[in-house]
Amino acid sequence: MDPAEALKACVTLRPHPNTGRVATGPLLIRSQFDIQFHMPAAAPMVTVLHLHPSLEGRVKSGNDLVVEHLAPPMPDDVTRGQYPNQVVPTTEYLDAFGNRCSRFIAPAGHLKLSGESIIEADDQPDTLYPDAQQAAIEDLPSEVLQYLLPSRYCEVDRFGAIAQDLFAAIPAGWQRATAIRDWVHEKVTFNYNAARPTKTAMDVFIERTGVCRDFQHLAITLSRCQNIPARYVTGYIGDIRRPWSGPGDFSAWYQVFLDGKWINLDARHNYPRLGRILMATGRDAADVAITTSFGTAQLTYFLVESDEIDAEGNKVPKPGEPGAPPLANNPAAPTQTNSKDASPSQTQTGTN
Repeated sequence: MDPAEALKACVTLRPHPNTGRVATGPLLIRSQFDIQFHMPAAAPMVTVLHLHPSLEGRVKSGNDLVVEHLAPPMPDDVTRGQYPNQVVPTTEYLDAFGNRCSRFIAPAGHLKLSGESIIEADDQPDTLYPDAQQAAIEDLPSEVLQYLLPSRYCEVDRFGAIAQDLFAAIPAGWQRATAIRDWVHEKVTFNYNAARPTKTAMDVFIERTGVCRDFQHLAITLSRCQNIPARYVTGYIGDIRRPWSGPGDFSAWYQVFLDGKWINLDARHNYPRLGRILMATGRDAADVAITTSFGTAQLTYFLVESDEIDAEGNKVPKPGEPGAPPLANNPAAPTQTNSKDASPSQTQTGTN
């Protein structure tokens, strides 16, 4: 079946809340990435660029990683501007956290990592759980206990007294968990220029500035100090039914374990969002780095997009774009980013 026809078969017609036109339901989101490196020498590389295995039933197409070695142009290709590409073989595996990973040897030269997926996403914003209860530690599943402990960027052992002073008087459960989220959102200022790969929760607490992952690390640490299991999440959060806010990026949020399930919270965007697409979870960002190179890898190009599409595969206009009226609902809600430049904040490179 033609991909466009396959999409049509999955959906029904309904009015789109932004455009007022007949649109498709459920919500279809196309996410894509194009990340390129200059490799001075060949090096092993590990990536976490697939969607999370828990979403496989919602994937309508794609979700593949294409790794290519882009050779210099051949003499007869110069005028056409075409480059001969060589596909690099990869091996997939699941890591200790259940994330879908790939490993390969990146050859010296120009390396390109690309992929695209279309997924049937929830057509409602993040669910709220105002009555969610916090379990006693002795009642937690054994596999959840690790999310109470210190990790690379979340120094739980340094925050005990701080968290107790700030949040101990707030009722346990959802109320305390969201109070931590909101406190971090209010106290930390978003700034791409403040990002650095070694920045920990204590650094964020002292400096009060950072990028998405820094917000989440601090919130995770404070949550764990209050015996709320918390884990780090990376994925896509596009400007779905929101005005365009700038170049895209992979984003970060976190989850807390309440009422026996993992619940999305976000200290950067502390309001219900549409279009969260899960890629990976871990104790903190060190567990879910988008790329890890065991050798020098110099980033040369970075593109990430995540957009709503219709049944024909066409991008649905965002509020304020040609063909779409102004946003009618919650226009004061903050948008995705205030930066002019996208940043691969999850990219982690090691050197030999």
